[in-house]
Amino acid sequence: MFFIGLDLGQKQDHSAIVLVERPQVHAYLTRPERTLQVRLAERAPLGTSFAEVVDMVGHVAGVANQLMYQGGRRTQCCLAVDATGLGQPVVEMLRRASTGWVNGGCQITAVTITGGDRQNTRSGEGGAMNVPKQDLIAGLQVALERRTLRIPGRMRESGTLKRELLDVRMMRRETGSVRFGAEGKGQHDDLVIALALAVWRAGRF
Repeated sequence: MFFIGLDLGQKQDHSAIVLVERPQVHAYLTRPERTLQVRLAERAPLGTSFAEVVDMVGHVAGVANQLMYQGGRRTQCCLAVDATGLGQPVVEMLRRASTGWVNGGCQITAVTITGGDRQNTRSGEGGAMNVPKQDLIAGLQVALERRTLRIPGRMRESGTLKRELLDVRMMRRETGSVRFGAEGKGQHDDLVIALALAVWRAGRF
């Protein structure tokens, strides 16, 4: 099973894509280990158009397809995309483009990242979800603490991803609300959010 997380950015923040695999487990195991393996992490240069980002996602879906058929496997691909702000038009671009991807593309879930404390489905939008950022970050933290998420050291952008994970902080505002993000000038959390979206989507399957 493959899960793709896509965090959208353009001028000030990078668009980032992370591909995560949940390996198949043997049916006879009474308590199979549900590990997640990061297979690919890509961060687009600043200024990359959304059309180019859609092409990048199609390439990653193709990578997932190649991995699916190694050893004769056939499995499914799910994509969770950040639809916050101007993300909804990109979701529609992805839906149109996915019909031409190898193996029929991926199941697409549009996620609006909120500052609230509850997840909910937006009616009439094809399963689109509102998801608090604290839920995304907390799910990622749990996976890391339990060591059920593995990030290969030799993978491209693994160093950047690990630095972002170290830079992400929880900050409480004077209003009492909580902000999660990278703290400091020039720091980003794009790959972290993409990874968190993929881990979140894996947790719903």
